[in-house]
Amino acid sequence: MHDDRDLVEARLKRVLDERVRPAVYPEFLPLDVAVWNAPGEPVPVAEGLAADPEPIEVGARWGAPWGTSWFRVTGTVPEKWAGKTVETILDLGFDENIPGFQCEGLVYRPDGTPVKGLNPRNQWVRIGAPAEGGEEVRLHVEAASNPVIFGSRPFVPTPLGDKDTAGSEPLYTLARMDLAVLDEAVWNLVLDLEVLGELMTELPADSQRRWEILRAVDKALDAIDLQDVNGTAEQARTRLTGVLSAPAVPSAHRISAVGHAHIDSAWLWPLRETVRKVARTTANMTALLEDEPDFVFAMSQAQQWAWVRDHRPEVWARVKKAVADGRFVPAGGMWVESDTNMPGSEAMARQFVHGKRFFLDEFGVENDEAWLPDTFGFAAGLPQIIKAAGTKYLLTQKISWSQTNKFPHNTFRWEGIDGTRIFTHFPPVDTYNCSMKGSEIAHAARNFKDKGVARHSLAPTGWGDGGGGTTREMIAKAARLRDLEGSATVIWETPGAFFEKAEAENPRPPVWVGELYLELHRATLTSQARTKQGNRRSEHLLREAELWAATAAVRAGFPYPYDDLDRLWKTVLLHQFHDILPGSSIAWVHREARATYDRVADELNGIIDAAQRALAGEGDTPLVFNSAPHARAGVPAGAAAAPATGGRTGLTARPGGGHVLDNGLLRVEIDGRGLVVSAYDIAADRETIAPGAAGNLLQLHPDLPNKWDAWDVDEFYRNTVTDLTGADEVVPGDDGASVRVVRTFGSSRVTQLLTLAPGERGLEVDTEVDWHETEKFLKLAFPLDVHAERYASETQFGHFHRSTHTNTSWEAAKFEACNHRFLHLEEPGWGVAVVNDSTYGHDVTRTVRTGGDAGTTTTVRVSLLRAPRFPDPETDQGVHRFRHALVPGAGIGDAVREGWRINLPERRVTGAGEVAPLVSADRDAVVVTAVKLADDGSGDVVVRFHEAHGGRVRATLTAGFQVAGVMVTDLLERPLADEETAVETDGERITVRLRPFQLMTLRLTRA
Repeated sequence: MHDDRDLVEARLKRVLDERVRPAVYPEFLPLDVAVWNAPGEPVPVAEGLAADPEPIEVGARWGAPWGTSWFRVTGTVPEKWAGKTVETILDLGFDENIPGFQCEGLVYRPDGTPVKGLNPRNQWVRIGAPAEGGEEVRLHVEAASNPVIFGSRPFVPTPLGDKDTAGSEPLYTLARMDLAVLDEAVWNLVLDLEVLGELMTELPADSQRRWEILRAVDKALDAIDLQDVNGTAEQARTRLTGVLSAPAVPSAHRISAVGHAHIDSAWLWPLRETVRKVARTTANMTALLEDEPDFVFAMSQAQQWAWVRDHRPEVWARVKKAVADGRFVPAGGMWVESDTNMPGSEAMARQFVHGKRFFLDEFGVENDEAWLPDTFGFAAGLPQIIKAAGTKYLLTQKISWSQTNKFPHNTFRWEGIDGTRIFTHFPPVDTYNCSMKGSEIAHAARNFKDKGVARHSLAPTGWGDGGGGTTREMIAKAARLRDLEGSATVIWETPGAFFEKAEAENPRPPVWVGELYLELHRATLTSQARTKQGNRRSEHLLREAELWAATAAVRAGFPYPYDDLDRLWKTVLLHQFHDILPGSSIAWVHREARATYDRVADELNGIIDAAQRALAGEGDTPLVFNSAPHARAGVPAGAAAAPATGGRTGLTARPGGGHVLDNGLLRVEIDGRGLVVSAYDIAADRETIAPGAAGNLLQLHPDLPNKWDAWDVDEFYRNTVTDLTGADEVVPGDDGASVRVVRTFGSSRVTQLLTLAPGERGLEVDTEVDWHETEKFLKLAFPLDVHAERYASETQFGHFHRSTHTNTSWEAAKFEACNHRFLHLEEPGWGVAVVNDSTYGHDVTRTVRTGGDAGTTTTVRVSLLRAPRFPDPETDQGVHRFRHALVPGAGIGDAVREGWRINLPERRVTGAGEVAPLVSADRDAVVVTAVKLADDGSGDVVVRFHEAHGGRVRATLTAGFQVAGVMVTDLLERPLADEETAVETDGERITVRLRPFQLMTLRLTRA
């Protein structure tokens, strides 16, 4: 034999590709095939099975975009195949290079029993092992002709992302419909050679083990008769026995493989198609569990489990049995794998409430881990939410995609804004679609950053997104890698078992403080503005609906709409999935999302209106209902007679052009360009706008990232900017307290109303954009005369600080970041807030001025609109409206209050008189985020609140009813005995002590 490594490796590849793999199915014959194309949307299984199909031949075209075709395949097992393993090979026209992003199928028996899914790397259906000979074969395939949106030419604009524009030409060619004999010796030989070949190339070139494997592989190839592979496969396998049986060294890295199929709840397909993707995958995995006793499969996203239960009861029965056996594991404990940057405080909490409760109700399973492999970064407020849900661990993977800095840990404790720490694992395999390739296993071992103190990592294993999950080939490879010299060891384990081992071996891991920022996909904070606005509006409407329905239930016997609120919350939570809310899905998804948000708003407004009318009673007194957690005109979270209008705003001409607004608190100068050249805090004798600069400045950038159009904005976008300073109109508004500004640019038009209301300290900027640009990025800039090295950004249940400078690559990489309702900058004793009603993306930069106006300019820019063309070529075209406010002289408490104020406008109802709040707090630092009735229907009142200013506070909550008992609970409204000492009560008043940003939930029993 020769010793040339390259020659052996080249020989192995050719023999595998050209001779051994084709010999896996040495005998085959065609099946008879017929097809029925369902009109319109998918039909029920019974209808598809009962349809009258027409003959179709292999090689024929089939499948209009987003269509469903029902194939019937029939045949007879030849008598001569008796005693052999017989399977069908059903190739719908797959491209094996893109599993999960093309056509798929679910196979049924004639009685409607699901068998398994068909996917590019999973095309077989077992008929007999061994076959008896003479069996009649009759199978039905529900085939989805989903178009390839993300294929060989990614990021190219395509009309295929919406059934309304995709056309009707068939997309696929029926490739193979055969009955075949599986030669298990050859199938095993393929896997022997793949495992050893992949391991060999990962070992050091001069290592003894690499040369041992190379020589064994060379001898095995010598043993194969290339004209009789099937007759010599076993002989070849014997040449590999020695190297395959050599055990791993005791110090080998240990990998816990978890069967997995990450399925995006919507992305390059609509929600309705995900329902079917989940059914195919769960059918596949339950079948595989029956065949493979060591295999364990985990599936996250309670919504997807609910889809199986509600739409595929026959698959659900198999899933339930596998869960009971401990082999099919509910993971994650969230309703969906949501984005975590943009969802508000309550929404993030309810992801865990609804997710964990589903698994508890259906299976009695308590999830200990949050499972978010693909989410685009993690907000700093998340750790205490995870803990408050009764969860202990977090798994993520996406941080490995960061472009600038490599994250320094694989296993660590993540510390959030309140000091909560969560044991977190970031698998070194760097993929959530591990396929057990030698390169992946070797990378995990090399890449593991905790060597010397730990040796365990996790590998989510299987094809996702409709790729079918884990394959039998992956399981066979894992078996060979269980204890193999030169490799990490691999065993199948549940996520819980892995985390217990990992925590036990590494009790003092390193700590990471603050957000887990993904240095990629930053544009997801801006893309698809209407989807983001629908989310923000829905979150606040849900708050209002719960608050007023609970108040009316206690005060007026109003029927609390438990079922409606449960359903509406789940709808909103579903749309926070990490490819819907971030704006990275196809046009169809966002078109449906807009319609859904409109329906949600209509229904919630109906609940709010009915509850408020029940509270207001009969009468003709104009009442103002305040839903915000802070008092407004003296009304805290209740209703009172509409106050008389006090104060006035002066509107005068500005010398040199433009207008001046002055309400005695703030004087704002708007020049002839419609730009804010001065925002003077009269009480503080302090200018807000930096010298020589102008606020309310719209800036337009070209925006063509290197790839990932809807996802990414690359830093070079800043190299070119157009300041939109030309104005068509700068005129007084109709109310005498505002200025109207109109601009046109490109094919677009902007209309703004700048308002300084009497008695208010903030300038409100109402911006309407009729947007018809492509591949552009629109920003709204406020250059501020503030010297600040950091700024506060609201996140769930508090805020945290980011740098305004770029001292390190970590800080420089955060050139686009997320906030909720406010941003806040301050010097000691004076600050500025920028608040919003629906935007998330922003950037903050600082420059130093010299000369007579020496100082620091800190510029806040909010991101308004983008116009990427992939995957939705018409992203955000049309009319949008945004509301922002510039609040000079604001402390952090003012920023918190004004952020709530702009998102929860007053509601006016005519009625009998005042409505006292159901629950109120006496300190502004205590922000109540939810007032509702307990989910169990007991009638208890649940109130959730947190410390919002970043300090310690002792506060009194006052209930508008006699309180018989107070219980501190977790998010699922279960008692937390260790927190009881923080609460004191004497009937209607409850005293609480909170740490900075501490979240607390109280359950109040009514007397």
